[in-house]
Amino acid sequence: MNIQLGGIVVAAVTPRRKDGRELDVGAALELIDFLCDAGVKGIALLGSTGEFLNLTFDERSRLTYMAAKRSRVPLLVGVGHSSFDGAVELGREAAGSGAAGLLLMPPYFFRYNQDDIREFYLRFAAQIGGQTRIFLYNIPFFTNELASETAAELLATGQFAGIKDSSGRMEYFERMKAARASNPFTLLVGNDVIFTKARTAGADGVVSGVSCGVPELMLGLDRAICTGDEAKTARLEAHLQEFIRWLDRMPVPLGVKAATEARGLQVGPPAVPLSIGTLRALEEFKEWFQGWLPEVKKEAGDG
Repeated sequence: MNIQLGGIVVAAVTPRRKDGRELDVGAALELIDFLCDAGVKGIALLGSTGEFLNLTFDERSRLTYMAAKRSRVPLLVGVGHSSFDGAVELGREAAGSGAAGLLLMPPYFFRYNQDDIREFYLRFAAQIGGQTRIFLYNIPFFTNELASETAAELLATGQFAGIKDSSGRMEYFERMKAARASNPFTLLVGNDVIFTKARTAGADGVVSGVSCGVPELMLGLDRAICTGDEAKTARLEAHLQEFIRWLDRMPVPLGVKAATEARGLQVGPPAVPLSIGTLRALEEFKEWFQGWLPEVKKEAGDG
C-alpha cells in the first residue's frame, strides 16, 4: 500500500494467441520479465494499450492474478468497464490479487455528464474502500473526458491516490499540478507526447506505451531529466517524438505491439483486419525500427 509510484511505469500490451481468440498468459509473463529486467518502476495492465475491451472478464481476472504473482515491480491494473458493477467487480478482483493500484477511467461508450462521472467515482471508492489505491484515469480519446475541475474535486476528497492523465494537454497537467499544491497526490502523465515537458515541470512519472517496446529510451530520458542533463534530454526527446510520429500512422496500439514483437516477444495478431495501406505503414515501421533501435539504446545508456 505504501509503495511509491513514479518514474517510468509501462503501459503493457496484452499478448494474444496466434489465432487471436485467446489471451496468451505465457507470453504476457515473458513480457513482464522483460520489462522488470529493463528496470522500469511499475507496470500498468489492461489500459488502452492493453486493449482491455477485447478481453473477456475471466481473461482480465486471470491475467491480473498471474501478473501480480510474477511481477517484481508494482502493478497498476485498469478496471475500466461500461458499467459500474463491472468496474467494481474487476476492482475487487485486482485488489485481491495484490495490485498496487487501480486505474479507473469513466464509463465508456455512452456519454455521461460530469455530475454522473463524479458520482460514479465516489460510489466506486465507497465500494472498494481501503482494499488498494484508486487512480483516476483521464483518457478522452476513447471515453468520456474527466474534466480537470471534476478530477480536482475528487482528489480533494482524499479517497483517490492520484491521476493518470492521457489527454496529452499541458494545460490539463498544469491544472492538476496546481491542485496538487494544496492536496498532495500522485500525478502521472499518460501520454508520451508531453512526458519530457511534464516531467521537467514536476510530474511524478509516466504510464508509457512507448516504454513497452523501448524501455531503454524512456528510462534514459527520465534519468537525463532528473539529473539535469539538458543536452541528453534534448537528444532523447527527439528520438521519442520521432517514434511517436511513426505510431501516429497506425491504429492504437499497433505500432507499440510491433516494436515489442521486434524485441523477440510474442504479441499475437491485430484485433481487426488491416488495410493494405496500414499493412504497408506497419512494414515500413518495422524496417525503420530495426535500424533505429541500436542507436537509441546506445544513446540512452548510462555511460
